[in-house]
Amino acid sequence: MTYKIQIDHTIQNATANQAAVIDAQRAEAESLAAAADAKAAALASAHIKLAALGLNDDEIAAIIGA
Repeated sequence: MTYKIQIDHTIQNATANQAAVIDAQRAEAESLAAAADAKAAALASAHIKLAALGLNDDEIAAIIGA
């Protein structure tokens, strides 16, 4: 992919190395976002399962810290 970068007041095409760094940073950001989504889904699932066992919201919060 071709990227445009700005250095001071000049806009230019990114070099192959700069493009590789941008791609790596984008992949890392997507990976971190996916991990955060998975953690949120697991927390919601735990809450639902604990509620199904008959625990109230205060008890669930004490267990999972949310």
